[in-house]
Amino acid sequence: MKKFRDKDYLKSEEGFIFCVIGSIHPKDRSIAYLKYIPRKDGKWEGKEKNYKRIMRQYTMSNLKKTIQFLKDYRKYIYESKVLNIEISTVPLTEIKNHFKPEEKLKQISEEKKRDSLQQKCLDLARVISDKSEVPVDFFGVTGSILLDIHQSFSDIDLVVYGKDNSQRVKKTLINLYEENNNHFGRLASEKLNKWCEKKSNQFPISPEEARIMYKRKWDRGIYKNRLFSMSSVKLDSEVEIDYGDRTYQPEGLVKIEATVSNSTESLFMPSVYQLKNIEVLKGKKPEDIRSVVSYEGFYRDIAREGEKIKVYGKLEKVFDKQKENDYHRVLVGSFEAGGKDFIKPILS
Repeated sequence: MKKFRDKDYLKSEEGFIFCVIGSIHPKDRSIAYLKYIPRKDGKWEGKEKNYKRIMRQYTMSNLKKTIQFLKDYRKYIYESKVLNIEISTVPLTEIKNHFKPEEKLKQISEEKKRDSLQQKCLDLARVISDKSEVPVDFFGVTGSILLDIHQSFSDIDLVVYGKDNSQRVKKTLINLYEENNNHFGRLASEKLNKWCEKKSNQFPISPEEARIMYKRKWDRGIYKNRLFSMSSVKLDSEVEIDYGDRTYQPEGLVKIEATVSNSTESLFMPSVYQLKNIEVLKGKKPEDIRSVVSYEGFYRDIAREGEKIKVYGKLEKVFDKQKENDYHRVLVGSFEAGGKDFIKPILS
């Protein structure tokens, strides 16, 4: 069976370019969102075509717009009986190209001629690899560089594969940000203020709350005056379930407060926080809520074990076919919540 991993990209016969979400997919298709479409006046210039970015911001409202666009191409709309929602997917029969971040970084390293952004991307990956002692084979590059449509304004979007590797890279980047004169930095002053204002407009948080979250977002930084991101993706051997092993039934919206009991899975897509000491503030009150799960990348790895968090999201009953039991979770990143859902650390 063809394997798809989070941050892979797929191009369809029409030239639509999709970004793969997560690493659990139906056998005959990949769950992915539409990010670029061919347009003559598009800002992202490829060797054969120009592209327009249709997924302008990583929010559920923007995702909903891409699905609305795809209504004219019904083969990419999928009614999932597992997730109980309508999602965008790419059927195997419609995939023209499958772009893999790890293969692209290897290709860049082997090329004799690289443009300045490709060189900076390779340098960045090698520095982080060297400092973290994670072999460079476990890194990749995604986004516009993966697709060869990057421009002078493009960021560098790296990927690290593996749970242990991700933890080592996280620790390394945090240390690099704290050092001086090593080409690594973070947003500050007016640029940080603008970032916080932007996030407060995109999500139901204040600029002050955005600032607190940014301090924790080790996966966003600056290298030699270029913005970069680092996404953590599980190895195939670390993906413990197949599509359909668990099914999800919506049960309305809830607001809860809880303590994070385990956050090791919060680095990945979707981000998972295991919970304890749960108090339901609003909505249905089941006694078996185990976790909060986020498909909003903004809430990736922003709460630590032992911390209290406030969450607003969609309550789902989970049926686990492997373990033959059921329980509840709270989902952040749903159409039902209308962009009002969140995860917020409660800091005293």
